[in-house]
Amino acid sequence: MKAVLTVIGQDKIGIIYNVTSVLAEYDINILDINQTIMQDIFTMIMIVDTSKAPVSFEEIQKKLSEKGEELDLSIRIQHEGIFNAMSEL
Repeated sequence: MKAVLTVIGQDKIGIIYNVTSVLAEYDINILDINQTIMQDIFTMIMIVDTSKAPVSFEEIQKKLSEKGEELDLSIRIQHEGIFNAMSEL
């Protein structure tokens, strides 16, 4: 299953490492990634494959949310279909 993961916050060292380490922990594959820094604000969007994750999607959401709080970032993951439906509104 594909999902869209977004990360937004003040730029700092280790953001990509910290986010991708959570993905690796849950066997989540990155299919596509785009990141940029706009006036010291870090933004990243990924398309990921969660089909091999050994835990529920809700657990993945919880872990990424906790990591976001730890790093003072907004980290969200949504099923691809939900993301597409919301962007059409």
